[in-house]
Amino acid sequence: MTSAYDFTARDITGAETPLERYRGQVLLIVNTASKCGFTPQYEGLETLHRELSGRGLAVLGFPCNQFGAQEPGDAAEIASFCKLTYDVDFPVFAKVEVNGPGAHPLFAWLKSEARGFLGSSSIKWNFTKFLVDRQGRAVKRFGSSTKPQAIRGAIERLL
Repeated sequence: MTSAYDFTARDITGAETPLERYRGQVLLIVNTASKCGFTPQYEGLETLHRELSGRGLAVLGFPCNQFGAQEPGDAAEIASFCKLTYDVDFPVFAKVEVNGPGAHPLFAWLKSEARGFLGSSSIKWNFTKFLVDRQGRAVKRFGSSTKPQAIRGAIERLL
């Protein structure tokens, strides 16, 4: 059985990171963008990270430029934006694709495990959120318009 912990991804500095390092934690995996109407959700994601990481939550941000070219920057620009604008302290990874033939394997798996509205597998926009339980199973997908604080209860039930 595949779990989220079976994947690796490059962090924002380019270092290969096994998601195994988050084994036993609840994960909130989000495709992000710096120039999107939903970008202020970084603040809510960071709040969840700061308030719940001590109880076992790991928020993981994956910048993506597939939706309206709203993440045009390189890794250094993305890291700087996240830190300076939203004081992001949760892990941010290198830019990925989430749809199509170039989709990162983690997102291909997440989409197959936690389908969207009406059973859709495609990610519709930036700031789609996937909730993963402590066993590494994708248990729920939340759309872009769902604010981070609205899913706090679902996260806490898994902690």
